Amino acid sequence: MCMRRFNVWIAILFIVACELIGSIGSLATAPNIPTWYRGLVKPPFNPPNWVFGPVWTTLFALMGIAAYLIWQKGTAKKPVRHALTWFGIQFTINVLWSFLFFGMQSPLLGLLCIGVLWGLIAITMQSFFRVNKIAGYLLVPYLLWVTLATYLNAGIFILNF
Repeated sequence: MCMRRFNVWIAILFIVACELIGSIGSLATAPNIPTWYRGLVKPPFNPPNWVFGPVWTTLFALMGIAAYLIWQKGTAKKPVRHALTWFGIQFTINVLWSFLFFGMQSPLLGLLCIGVLWGLIAITMQSFFRVNKIAGYLLVPYLLWVTLATYLNAGIFILNF
């Protein structure tokens, strides 16, 4: 299958799908912010709570666009399937982190998970760059934010346990 023409409606579908999948983690996160999370000692440079929602919304939109750009190259191509497989794996681990860190209230499990997530994002970016450079660059803010989140998770673990 050859490269498909850009279709704004399918691109929007990818964005909406990423937003919906990404929001699954909020089921574990939201109830624990005003209770458990509020009582934790946070490391320096911890953003205010209101920052996280808009940042994740933006990152999920960028992820959706990036995944669409990869898909658009044609799923009959092995590098495309490979890139989308890594994307799905890292996205699953992304959602899992919320349930480990917030849902189970375990900074240790969250830290182990986010370390794996960081590596999976790097692998996904590498596979995206091979298929579409713009798609790879669209994941850079995601990797940077997860780098900050890893620092925050590690700081919370160290300062509280």
